[in-house]
Order: sequence, then structure tokens, then C-alpha cells
Amino acid sequence: MSQSLAGVYIHLIFSTKKREKNIPEQIRRELQAYITGVSSNLKSYVHEIYANPDHIHMLFELPRTITISKYVQKIKTSSSSWMKKQGVKNFEWQNGYGAFSVSQSKLEIVKAYIQNQDIHHQKMSFQDEFRLFLKEYQIDYDERYVWD
Repeated sequence: MSQSLAGVYIHLIFSTKKREKNIPEQIRRELQAYITGVSSNLKSYVHEIYANPDHIHMLFELPRTITISKYVQKIKTSSSSWMKKQGVKNFEWQNGYGAFSVSQSKLEIVKAYIQNQDIHHQKMSFQDEFRLFLKEYQIDYDERYVWD
């Protein structure tokens, strides 16, 4: 085959440093648009994104030319700088992230899940939600190193 083709869908979750609720509602949609633009510049399509006050959920296509870690680094670095320019002083993302593979047949389910974040988090904290993802994907982890 002379051409490299891929269809890799990722549900990406990462939080603010120490899970501080420092993503103000008044700039939430602008942050989402900014991150979507950064992703587009990386040749990646964002299917859905939601910025909670203390964490982000994204469903995107991973381009075949970049690793997940490099993608996340570029998203976090540029959006952190953007947040500071918006007046959110001392803004930082956590060091880590969760990246979960999504089957094409489940894209609509994951999109709906992300769209309903505001309702979902009336019942469950970010930390409990993240633990459920780790359990569902059978990812071993040490609680001492998940949060920063």
C-alpha cells in the first residue's frame, strides 16, 4: 500500500492543576473554539468538546502524523497561554491526561456523553468520573500519581 490511512478516535480528558475550578463560564465557549482551532491546525478534527470549570472532555480524530502525547502537549501549551491572555492568572493544566480509544460505532454515544457534561457533573465529581473511565478501560493506576 503506497498510502498511509488511519481512523483513530480518542476521548481525551484532562483537568486543571489541582482540579481548580478556574475555567470561567463566560469564556468556556471561546476556550472550546480556541482548542478546536489548535486541533485543526494539527490536522485533527474535533467531533465534540466541553470545558467544565475544572476539566476538559474532547472527542477527536488523531492525525496519523502526531503522537497522542505530542497532540496533548500542543493543546495544553497553547490553551494555557490563551487562558492567561484572557486574564485567568496562574492558569495551569495538570501534567497528565486520560486518552481512551473510541470505536467509530460509539462516536454518537461519546458525543452525547460530552454534550451532557453539565448535567452529568451535578451528580458526580470529576475524580469519580475519571476513576470510572479507568475501571471501564481496565487501566491499572496508582491513586497517588493520578492527581496533581
